Amino acid sequence: MKTWTKDEIRDLYNQPLMELMFQAAQVHRESFDPLEVQVSTLVSIKTGGCSEDCGYCPQAARYNTGVNAHDLMSLEEVVQKGKDAKASGSSRVCMGASWRNVKEDDDFDQVLEMVSSLNKMDLEVCCTLGMLTENQAKRLADAGLYAYNHNIDTSEEYYKEVISTRGFGDRLETIDNASKAGLTVCSGGILGMGEADEDRIGMLYTLNLMNPRPASVPINALVAVEGTPLEEQHEVSIWEMVRMIATTRIVMPHSYVRLSAGRTQMNDEGQALCFMSGANSIFAGEKLLTTPNPEFNNDMKLFKELGIKPMPAYKKGPKPEIKESYKQRSVDAEKPKWSRPDHKIERNEAAKAKAMAERKGFEPRKVSSVEKI
Repeated sequence: MKTWTKDEIRDLYNQPLMELMFQAAQVHRESFDPLEVQVSTLVSIKTGGCSEDCGYCPQAARYNTGVNAHDLMSLEEVVQKGKDAKASGSSRVCMGASWRNVKEDDDFDQVLEMVSSLNKMDLEVCCTLGMLTENQAKRLADAGLYAYNHNIDTSEEYYKEVISTRGFGDRLETIDNASKAGLTVCSGGILGMGEADEDRIGMLYTLNLMNPRPASVPINALVAVEGTPLEEQHEVSIWEMVRMIATTRIVMPHSYVRLSAGRTQMNDEGQALCFMSGANSIFAGEKLLTTPNPEFNNDMKLFKELGIKPMPAYKKGPKPEIKESYKQRSVDAEKPKWSRPDHKIERNEAAKAKAMAERKGFEPRKVSSVEKI
């Protein structure tokens, strides 16, 4: 498989859009059925209260965004979510927990039972739980997990302008740990955080260097949430999304390219352009973690109009076997030393200070949530 240089990705990205879309459509047909789209359901199994300072995220406890925190869902609730997802046509369920990193505790044991239960329903199971060790990734794999999501968000250079509480290297280490455990990796990023085109190119360059490459690449469009440091960012245009999706498809020819957060901002015609340019995965359902998402019926109406059908589960790999060893807690040689960079991000600190002032002296304001996958 070709490994792209940054210069080659830049030349590809900067082509006339019509030519770029045409090339992407050709590449798409070499590895996928262009009339199949993977449909996934995202379930927030633990919402809010996160200790991180990610500038885009309404779940960060330090910001005042109107998100109500809730503890870990019960196994019964998650099983019902799985049944609902399967009945509506989803082939994959991704469970998200607002943790900095996975810990060897009762909550993680409960997540493992959720993974095992959903696996038995013949659903592809994905988790996004924060940073994790190789042993923890192995327990997830033994429980029947199919994929692990851990986005790199943006280029390594711009990352430090968005997040200061965890290092870019920790993200790469977590992805490597998931790969070593035999999990397929889901990793992509977010457009519209104030980054330059060069940062989008840099993000794709980093993903393209991974071995193995991510099996899924989510392309998110930021919708600025009031109360977050990025609340004043401008909406990403459909042309930026199409250009990024098309470039991603060519650079990552065998990966699912997921049209993720930001779909509520797109009309049907815009989404159709994304599918034509190589997007072949979506999240369906009324919510993405904490935020609205196009209704499933609307998605199916668009699919019918375009002649698209949902992709069956395990199209690109076998169903994982469940091993009883997942019930045994890992004993790592030493606790992982996840980094805490020592720099401060001015706009993140300002948003934190504003939230503290509001909580002390003002009534909580009503805000609309924003999606992030």
